[in-house]
Amino acid sequence: MADQERDTDVRDYRQSAYIGEDIPNDPSAFKEETAAEIAAPVPIGRKRGYDDIRGRAEGGTGTGYVALALSILSLFVLPILFGAAGIVLGFVARRRGAEGLGAWAIGIGAVSIIIGIFILPFF
Repeated sequence: MADQERDTDVRDYRQSAYIGEDIPNDPSAFKEETAAEIAAPVPIGRKRGYDDIRGRAEGGTGTGYVALALSILSLFVLPILFGAAGIVLGFVARRRGAEGLGAWAIGIGAVSIIIGIFILPFF
């Protein structure tokens, strides 16, 4: 019933010969969307900042030190087992951001395995 009592009067906003007469005085008559002009553009991709790279390096540092310790330990005890573990953890550390520690662990582990396979059997 309340809908029937509402004013259903249709306004005629045709252009007139006088400037400004075709603009309605009622602000609800304007059906414009203005959010596009006000809102800032949203970037599609996420930019990597300095903090993201630094966070990655901090996450792999502990793994890098463990990999390096295993690789150095493999020079003295069980070169195949500890060398392989040092190499695997070295790759994990490199993936997490500690490139230097991971590379040293991979290199020392590989040298330890080579020494263990080819040189130690002769002693």
